[in-house]
Amino acid sequence: MPSDAPPDSFPLPSVRTIALVGLMGVGKSTVGRRLATRLGLPFADGDHVIEEAAGMTINEIFATRGEGEFRAGEARVMRRLLEGPPIVLATGGGAVLNAETRALMKQHAVSVWMKADLKIIADRVGRRDTRPLLRNRDPLTTLRELAKVRYPIYGEADLTVDVGSGSHAQGVEVILKELRRFGRQESK
Repeated sequence: MPSDAPPDSFPLPSVRTIALVGLMGVGKSTVGRRLATRLGLPFADGDHVIEEAAGMTINEIFATRGEGEFRAGEARVMRRLLEGPPIVLATGGGAVLNAETRALMKQHAVSVWMKADLKIIADRVGRRDTRPLLRNRDPLTTLRELAKVRYPIYGEADLTVDVGSGSHAQGVEVILKELRRFGRQESK
């Protein structure tokens, strides 16, 4: 479907934010932009909003303030975005580590865990040296470590969608299908 197509409609009892969660490199930002266009909703990339608020890149925040300060800022940004008007939100991979953020997602959003094979994700993120958690580390080893901690939390999402090795356009279609199914179940 062309990007200028009218928004898709699906039976959700109320318009809510669609919060995309998952590991870095799974495609949350790219798929999120396309999904937002299809749904006629604004798009927000949580990491970009954090960078704008801090006036520096995530790498700079990690280097100068540390991960703890980054996570505190991330929680403030997630609160603002989740309590605001409905959007498609690409969360940072670790945003759901914060219990308050998870509670806000349950209250204000339909959460979608975008899942893919770790080897596929490692290949994607290994192409660029832009992620602080991967700095000087093997991507696959790091992703396995993150998955052990994060997968049980991601599993709390309303929907789990395997975006696999398909294109971003295919990922959007799979998510739309699951959102429609979810909306039908929720409206019963």
